[in-house]
Amino acid sequence: MSALFQPLRLRETTLKNRVAVSPMCQYSARDGAPTAWHLVHLGSRAVGGAGLVIAEASAVLPEGRISPDDTGIWSDAQAEAWAKVARFVAEQGAVPGIQLAHAGRKASTDVPWRGGRPVGEDAHGWRPVGPSPLAFGEGYPIPRELSTEELPALVGAFRDAARRAEQAGFETVEIHMAHGYLLHQFLSPLTNLRTDEYGGTLENRMRLPLEVARAVRDAFPVERPVLARISATDWVEGGWDLEHSVVLARALREAGVDLVDCSSGGLVPHAKVPLGPGYQVPFAEAIRARAGVMTGAVGLIREPAQAEAVVAGGKADLVLLAREMLRDPYWPLHAARALGVDLRWPDQYLRAGPAGS
Repeated sequence: MSALFQPLRLRETTLKNRVAVSPMCQYSARDGAPTAWHLVHLGSRAVGGAGLVIAEASAVLPEGRISPDDTGIWSDAQAEAWAKVARFVAEQGAVPGIQLAHAGRKASTDVPWRGGRPVGEDAHGWRPVGPSPLAFGEGYPIPRELSTEELPALVGAFRDAARRAEQAGFETVEIHMAHGYLLHQFLSPLTNLRTDEYGGTLENRMRLPLEVARAVRDAFPVERPVLARISATDWVEGGWDLEHSVVLARALREAGVDLVDCSSGGLVPHAKVPLGPGYQVPFAEAIRARAGVMTGAVGLIREPAQAEAVVAGGKADLVLLAREMLRDPYWPLHAARALGVDLRWPDQYLRAGPAGS
């Protein structure tokens, strides 16, 4: 039996297999609302056999978007638009999820295919915010430092977004604490230079992310799982690292987070990342073993046998695919065939004959 195609139970939610579509920004929203593009993009991955389909980083506040073309979930109108997507994904047998996010100092940038550089207010942009007034890099604006008094409202925005996600029909939410976005910025000593109760010690730097985790857990139905994506390391000396991540993962588990999605990097532009097949899997394995929490592995997982080995070897409970899912929306169906699993294709496609023939 293939371990990759065994069900995974998270609270009262069961994924039909251990393959997840990683959240990937599409930069195709209108006023923060998903469009027909999102319905087809996410829906086709659900048709393709994934057990979990996570919608892209969706901002909990307008100024939390990475770009003006990003999706959000700060309004009821956006939740209503998301409902169509969540419903279709669920109808295909996949669990619909959404990533709740705030970009912090990396907000207000252009879409990648136009260079991804910062955009100003004259181009529908805005001044970003962060834990400290440190720009992401050369040519990026210095963010406005968030005051201590503003942070409860920020936590409340994540709480409200979780409620809207439930109303939209999402069966899980993932809190974005990775890739150099706002909650990661609070975690890392490279970007958090605060001297109040939200800066300095590891305990203080974890304070806001944990407040967010507890607020989201409290707002989301108790029978449905909450996930968190973290960057297990900054890949920079003196930055956030695996030891910190183990401590954070334990605290997230105690806050009610059910699975930690283990990515890395994204905080600073000069980090040297040793890219290679499955290069982040050891983080998922270490955190799973040392923090006593379920984990997801992500990053250059391409081949069915490779994904199977991650799950079968106890290195992670779930694999999340990104670029490979862009290349092949039916990767899970093709992987099942490669691993000798009899997975039925959609009735509408059966006339094409056996997959791969």
